[in-house]
Order: sequence, then structure tokens, then C-alpha cells
Amino acid sequence: MSKYLVTGGAGYVGSVVAQHLLEAGHTVTVLDNLSTGFRAAVPAGAAFVEGDIHDAARWLDASYDAVLHFAAFSQVGESVAKPEKYWQNNVGGSMALLAAMRAAGVRTLVFSSTAATYGEPVDTPITETDPTAPTSPYGASKLAVDHMIGGAAAAHGLAAVSLRYFNVAGAYRGCGERHDPESHLIPLVLQVAQGRREAISVYGDDYPTPDGTCVRDYIHVADLAEAHLLALKAAEPGEHLICNLGNGNGFSVREVIETVRKVTGHPVPEVAAPRRPGDPAVLVASARTATDRLGWRPTRTDLAGIVADAWEFAQATADPAHSDPENSSPSGV
Repeated sequence: MSKYLVTGGAGYVGSVVAQHLLEAGHTVTVLDNLSTGFRAAVPAGAAFVEGDIHDAARWLDASYDAVLHFAAFSQVGESVAKPEKYWQNNVGGSMALLAAMRAAGVRTLVFSSTAATYGEPVDTPITETDPTAPTSPYGASKLAVDHMIGGAAAAHGLAAVSLRYFNVAGAYRGCGERHDPESHLIPLVLQVAQGRREAISVYGDDYPTPDGTCVRDYIHVADLAEAHLLALKAAEPGEHLICNLGNGNGFSVREVIETVRKVTGHPVPEVAAPRRPGDPAVLVASARTATDRLGWRPTRTDLAGIVADAWEFAQATADPAHSDPENSSPSGV
């Protein structure tokens, strides 16, 4: 068994990956400054260090076999308003982490990247060879880290895999989405079903899609976590492998809303809103590289199952004090 450092392991995806590593028998240390994560999300059995990735050299030593890096700010809108925050944390923090890994002799990295590196797609489904033209500082910061990792692999023999997620959803063993502010479609629609929001805004219903609303690729967080464990095995010294992770099928905004109605048994009022600038009609991943190189295939691809897991978590963690019924946040995410 191996020993791993999981940065950002108190967040949504990081905590689920940490849980999967523990279930596989590995030793796990979570490093998180809790700026957006939750101490309660760190799985039992993992060691926890409250600290910042800029200071990773304080805790990282040669006893670790690899690092799984999730510590990043990820709000697109905030990145537009506060780009310096994203450059400092996402890029500067990752640079410090890479330096700490070199100093400690830790030579394997799995990086939590994003489909936001592609920007508006040229073709669908999106492949790893498609152009990268991020439309936000968030996407640009993640792409910058991918470039840094590629350089480290070539210059220092780092074995690295970047996993570019599309829309992660669902929950696993008490770990699910609770972003503040929330910007993802499924938890937002679930908040309407809970009565925490009056309605969900549908941004555009005249797209060239079957029902006129945006189509997105949703992947269950547990499928995503399993890809990280496979990536650790597939990482090769001197190579920076980039893999898209997605369901391979798209679901429209209206399909998500209707699925939430069926799963929860609650009404979900809709509010029509104009299209948002830059919202592509369809964003769907090709995960063929992940299948070929990692041996990964998602198995939790049913939208109702994804929503049901997310609903169970939302019900278990509902907090009326955080209700914001007047806020109908973006629904075309």
C-alpha cells in the first residue's frame, strides 16, 4: 500500500477521492486551509493538516508516494471579478507545491484540471487535442498549471496525469456538493425542491438542442474518484498525460429539472431568462483517452441515480439558516 498527500481534500471531489484511497487500503494525509472546504468532509481514517499549499514543503517529505492536487478556487464568476486571487492561489500555490515535491523527491502527481481549459468548443464531443482557449481567469489558471506540470515532467521526470472534469455531480458516503455560493445546476435545482429557492432560472430556451436548453455532460463523483486511483497506476516518469473525464452523454437543463421533479416528488418552478453570453449549446466530453490509457469506464451514468444520490446528501445536510429563496442562480452551468 502507498502513502498519499491529498491537497484540497476537505472539498467536494478531494474528499471523495480521499475516501476511495482509504477504502483501497492506502495511507492518506489531507492538506486543506478550509477556506472553501469543510473539516467534517475529511474522511475518517485520513490524517488532517490545516495548512496552505504555498507551505506544502512544511509537511511533504520522501515518505509520500504521490500527491493528488485538488486545492484550487473554482468559481468562474469570482475569477472574472478577482483574477489576482486565482493566479495567486491556483497558479502560485501549484508552483510552490511542485517545488516542494521536487525538494522531497516525490515524483508522481495527479492534478484536478477542468474542461474550462477548452473554453467554447470547436467540436463536440471535446477531445484532449482540441484547442485550449479558456474564457475565464479560472480556466486560464488551470491551463497555466497544466503547462507547468508539462514542463516539470519534461525537465525533472515527473510522472503526471491531469484529469479534466466536465460537470461533476452526485454524492458518495456522506460527501457531496455544498459550495458557497453554489453555481452548479443539480444542487441549485435541488434547493428549489427543498423550498430554499423560489425557482430555477433557465438561461435560454432557443438553443439548437432537442428541447432548446443547454446540454451538459454530468459525471458521478464516485466514477470520477475511481479515475484518480487508476491515474496513479498509469502515471509514467517524464510524461504528462491529459485525460478528459465525462459521462459521454449530455443532458439538457430541462432534462435535469424534470429528473429532479421525478426523484424528489417536489415541484420545481422555472423562470425563463435570456441567454448568458458565452454559454455553448452543447458541452460533452470524449473520454476515450481515459478508457484507453487508464482503463476507466464510468458506471454510474444514469441521470436519475446521480440526482438521487445528490438529493440524499442535500436532505441530510439541509440548513435552513443558509436558505436564500430570492436568489435564482445560474442554471445553465
